[in-house]
Amino acid sequence: MQLAKIPPQPPLWVSYYRVTSPLMWALLLFILESIWYGYELWYAANFRGWILIVFWLWCFLFSFVHIFLVIMDGWSRFQNYKRVKDQFYRYGFQSRIAEAYIVSSCQRRAVKVAASELGMEELVVNYYKERGSSGIITFPTLCYKIR
Repeated sequence: MQLAKIPPQPPLWVSYYRVTSPLMWALLLFILESIWYGYELWYAANFRGWILIVFWLWCFLFSFVHIFLVIMDGWSRFQNYKRVKDQFYRYGFQSRIAEAYIVSSCQRRAVKVAASELGMEELVVNYYKERGSSGIITFPTLCYKIR
């Protein structure tokens, strides 16, 4: 099997940013929330009662844990990007490859970034439009399969 010549590729950190940029905004939001909740927790611990301490501790832990969840989700999407890029490079565009990543908008974004770096973005975009999931927010595919 003869593999096609790969187009010039961007640096890895650029690809990571392209795949995870929507998640970066969520990460920033949770960091800011953690700072705010941490301040409120400190204030409650020094000047208020224990009920507010418990409330602000719960809020702080909720937002702090989500920082790591967003980071792990971004890493997972980047792994999807690397896998689908390898598959597209090796086999070319095939609908069954793109179909495996149709469920979430983050996965579709990873597929589109990988395809754009290999010069196949138009094929992927057209395929997702035909399947009815080209938008950012779509009704989950699982709900259609239940009927």
